[in-house]
Amino acid sequence: MGKQIRVKHECGSCGGTGLYCGMGEGEGAAVVCSSCNGQGWKESVFTEFTGRKEKTGVRRVFQTNPGIGIGEGKGFKLSDFGGMPIADWIAGKPFTPGMENRAYTCPRWWAQSAGESKPEFKECNDGFGCRFSDCKHFSNKTACWSKWDMERAGK
Repeated sequence: MGKQIRVKHECGSCGGTGLYCGMGEGEGAAVVCSSCNGQGWKESVFTEFTGRKEKTGVRRVFQTNPGIGIGEGKGFKLSDFGGMPIADWIAGKPFTPGMENRAYTCPRWWAQSAGESKPEFKECNDGFGCRFSDCKHFSNKTACWSKWDMERAGK
């Protein structure tokens, strides 16, 4: 285990003032900052990083989870949800097209979850308040994945 490092730092909630002005405090009003108890500072204790540790029990790593339960059991295999074996992730291999959760998401859903640029398919109907799974093309998302793969390969 690495050594412990104590740092006294400015409170991020109040900006070092000890006073908090939020949505409920009108003009000229403030409350004592609950994050630092009005001190304007906090102390954090960090453990020096000496190397990545092993995470026991993990066999597969996923780039992100788009809000779907992923795991083994009830007829599911980990590979059903995309990802890569943990040995590949430890070796530093990148996530590449095909490792997304293609069985249960569409490209726009996945890209939004993974923080990537969403494909701009005019046929998508994912406006405000819509669920990706409500898109009329969701049942044929394999075609959308093919289209996105072709677009990404062309870049």
